[in-house]
Amino acid sequence: MWKIIRTLLLLLLAAAVCTGGWLAHEAHTFLTSAPEAAPGREVYVDVPPGAALSRIASQLQKQGIITDARKFRLLARYRKIDTGMQAGRFLFSTSWVPDKVLETLAFGKPVLTRVTIPEGLTWWQTARILADSGFAPYEDLAGVMRDPAFLRHYGIPFDSAEGFLMPDTYLLKTPGEETRKDPKQAWKVCGRLVDNFWQKADALWKDGKRPGRDDLRKAVILASIVEKETAIPEERPRVAGVYSNRMRIGMLLQADPTVIYGLGPNFKGNLTRAMLNNDSNAYNTYRKAGLPPGPICSFGSAALKAALYPEKHNYLYFVAVTDGGAHSFSRTLSEHNAAVRRYLNNRRQQRAQ
Repeated sequence: MWKIIRTLLLLLLAAAVCTGGWLAHEAHTFLTSAPEAAPGREVYVDVPPGAALSRIASQLQKQGIITDARKFRLLARYRKIDTGMQAGRFLFSTSWVPDKVLETLAFGKPVLTRVTIPEGLTWWQTARILADSGFAPYEDLAGVMRDPAFLRHYGIPFDSAEGFLMPDTYLLKTPGEETRKDPKQAWKVCGRLVDNFWQKADALWKDGKRPGRDDLRKAVILASIVEKETAIPEERPRVAGVYSNRMRIGMLLQADPTVIYGLGPNFKGNLTRAMLNNDSNAYNTYRKAGLPPGPICSFGSAALKAALYPEKHNYLYFVAVTDGGAHSFSRTLSEHNAAVRRYLNNRRQQRAQ
């Protein structure tokens, strides 16, 4: 009996040694081998923000940069750098060993950096995103936004680039330290956003013809107001129709977002009656007739399309049904006041829950 047990133990030990040796051989082979011999092929890989390691590893294997996605994930976990991968476009070679690929993902500099500009931001908020992403100093970006030469070059008919910094996700070339400090860098980055605006806007003009200066100004300003008033796609043409109706009959626009914009970056989020009565605010559409002097944010193509082709109706008023929700549209002031009371009641019920 003892001989049988001893034999089994020896067999198990031998199996363990063989397994360990095999695993060590597999690990060594993976860590020291590249998919292709030098010089290999250069391959660009885009890493989205927040992408999981499993997704990145699968993409790397599919594009021939690593040989085994599972082993690559194990390596990253062993190195304790399996989370928080950088976003952007990276350049790899199929002649690199896995450790170099991992180091590039975790600590290397992307060839192109992915940056997202959401809809509804002011120019100074957009400039802050670009500056924080390392494309150019904020002061340089702010200067370009109001540079008459820049505005003239890109056909912007206002005293700032507000409204023309197209919201989108961009892959932009990652600048080195010297390039980042070059005053021309801010022009290039802002120009990329404005070029994107014209590309998307030109697809919306009637008969494919860009409108004249006055019509362009009106469309851009109205689109920016629509963008700030509703995030619900199907409401945008209706909201544009409300403001078009008000302008047609000479009624004040009374748009809160324009007042807020005129208060500037220091606005703290509490719009008071005194602010609404302030005649010195050029963007106060409660006191100033017609459209404000310029757009109040960057807007998407849907808002511009709504401004160009507003819905035809008889509505003059609208108010939210609930905070952050859809709106109720009214033809008369009495209907609107009733809708406001419903909104206030819904708001009280929301807070009580």
